[in-house]
Amino acid sequence: MTQHPRKVVLLDLDGTLTESAPGILASVKKTFQAIDMPVPDDHELQQFIGPAIIESLQRNHVPEDKLQLAVDTYRSYYSDVDAFDDPQEPGAKVPGKFVNVIYPGIIDQLRQLRAAGYYLAIATCKPEYQAAPICDHFHLNEEVDGLYGASRDMTRLNKDQVIRYAFDAIGFDESQGDIAIMVGDRWTDVDGAKAVGIASIGCNWGYANPGELKEHGVTTTIDAVRDLTDAVNDLFAQLESDKPAVQSQQTVK
Repeated sequence: MTQHPRKVVLLDLDGTLTESAPGILASVKKTFQAIDMPVPDDHELQQFIGPAIIESLQRNHVPEDKLQLAVDTYRSYYSDVDAFDDPQEPGAKVPGKFVNVIYPGIIDQLRQLRAAGYYLAIATCKPEYQAAPICDHFHLNEEVDGLYGASRDMTRLNKDQVIRYAFDAIGFDESQGDIAIMVGDRWTDVDGAKAVGIASIGCNWGYANPGELKEHGVTTTIDAVRDLTDAVNDLFAQLESDKPAVQSQQTVK
């Protein structure tokens, strides 16, 4: 039987646990070349990290008649085609998903959080079939209790949808005293947390634009990986002290 109450820490993947920009951006560039459109500038390329790929392609005016081809091309380069230099094995080629590293200190922080009794779940807008092999490759699956992502068919796309999917899967029950927070580096994480009525921690080592997290109403931010466990402890302590007020505001649908 599920034990309640539980303290659930939801963790974004790209820009929070892993420094994934090189593989994502390389795959995006290949995609625009394949559909014969100009590659976006460096600032716009950076905005591809976080939101669902289809949203970023639409934002960059990929026409409707090329949109599915662009999504399929991106997914192919990112997940399947060994087109990029392996950062861990010179001379080898890998798909974009493995042009990626874990931020130093993340594993230690995850272990500290689990030792403190938190339920850890990765909640990412990356399709789950893409996220799973990344977590396997870097052994992140050994450090968390669950992995929840977007769906391949894009019916589960946004972070609030992913969070609700995770809550359904783990039996999250606020009426039984369960509390959750979202840890992430982009506006998508903050907006997703707000949409389901939970607090958020913004990671300033990730890919947010200057001021982005605060503009979207993040609960608190941290500057370094080593600060994560303390920030989680502090935020849960605050939420528990304010629990009647917080619970009256939270509505997880």
